Amino acid sequence: MHRLIILIAIILLSSCMLGPNYHRPDIDVPESFHYEENDAKETLNLAWWKQFDDPVLEGLIDEALANNKDVKIAAANIVNAIGILITTRAPFFPQIGYNGSYIRMRNSETLASTQLPLPIAFAIPNPQTTWQVVANGSWELDIWGRIRRQTEAARANVFATYEARQNVILSLVASVANSYIQLRGLDEQLVISIRTMNSYLEAVKYFELQYQYGQQSLMPVAQAKTQYEIAAAKVPEIKSQIAQTENALCVLLGRNPGPIERGKSIYELHLPDIPADIPSSLLSQRPDIMQAEQQLIAANAQIGAAQALYFPTISLTGFYGGASQELHNLFTGPSNTWNFTGSITGPIFTAGAIYGQVLQAKAEQQAALYNYEKIIQKAFADVETTLVEHTMLVDQFSAEGRLVEAAGQYQDLATLQYNEGYAPYFVVIQAQQQYFPAQLSWTQTRAQLFGSIVNIYQSMGGGWVLQAEELTQN
Repeated sequence: MHRLIILIAIILLSSCMLGPNYHRPDIDVPESFHYEENDAKETLNLAWWKQFDDPVLEGLIDEALANNKDVKIAAANIVNAIGILITTRAPFFPQIGYNGSYIRMRNSETLASTQLPLPIAFAIPNPQTTWQVVANGSWELDIWGRIRRQTEAARANVFATYEARQNVILSLVASVANSYIQLRGLDEQLVISIRTMNSYLEAVKYFELQYQYGQQSLMPVAQAKTQYEIAAAKVPEIKSQIAQTENALCVLLGRNPGPIERGKSIYELHLPDIPADIPSSLLSQRPDIMQAEQQLIAANAQIGAAQALYFPTISLTGFYGGASQELHNLFTGPSNTWNFTGSITGPIFTAGAIYGQVLQAKAEQQAALYNYEKIIQKAFADVETTLVEHTMLVDQFSAEGRLVEAAGQYQDLATLQYNEGYAPYFVVIQAQQQYFPAQLSWTQTRAQLFGSIVNIYQSMGGGWVLQAEELTQN
């Protein structure tokens, strides 16, 4: 028995795993990005949402990380993957169990008397009782590494589900921040629309009085009403967008639909700098890239598991216990019973079944490799796009700010000229038609500018994800 154990140990230690070992593929990636901000702070590993300096936003993100259902689902997926890993790895070790039985049986004495001599037939106890307790075990010797390759794949899938959860956290924080910024932008647009609508209403009342006293024709009244209705129609549209944004934000927070508390206005939020001199190696921290690599590792390991099916499977089975017709004799020496069996099974002709599995595993590995390369390329495209977007929005916001200032001055001058009798009222209307949408557009662009900061941090997938993970309660 000792020699057998030593032989088994030697076989296992000298055995090799079939299939290719994983090596990270060489992928051509740029060393830096074309669009980079200069003189900015290195803030990649900070909880960047705190730089907006709004405690309400920070509280909403904390709430979302604690209660969001997608985060909880992702955490459950990790536990599920760990369970699969434990199950997959278990056959590598001996499996030991037990079995106990009690049998009470009466044989036919008529048949016994015809089949056996009468003295023997009547000497056999009838009915009979049998007690049996045995421990059984089995062990598949993983000589070709099939179980180890499957374990390697299952372990990689655990890491992949963990990175998937990190990606959920990354997207969640960005979505909450973007939704809150969009909400504050809509709030300011509503303020502008209501203020403009009330201003236009005063003009309508003024011209209606002048018309009643014969000082004006009906034309200015109709023109003023047209401007008023344009602004009035914008109010319910913005209110509807606010309600939709609030409900979407509640889902992210794990709440039932309802109102969202507000903090600082869109003009009071602090606009943080973005990191300077962004290295391409930073993107290796992105959860989706790390998840894709773990999926590639898993697919690579499955090739060896499939190739191992070509070779025989060696298993050891046995049991040890006792069997007796008397319970008190069950554990005595004469009642001992044992069995030890070694078996070997292997394929001879499978009509391509194993070849098909190997072919499938290799194809899945190639697909995982292409997916890994695609996600890396997409990551660089995301960063480039968000940096370009931010740079352009900075210029757009500055230009629209100058436009609002000029349109406001134009409206004041047109109103002054009309009051002094130097210009008809349609000149005032022309000025209003430029000033009102310019204000709305400027507010929208400011919200988009804040959103571009969020998108940059999301595309980079910096180390702050680990800080966000600490805020979850899973």
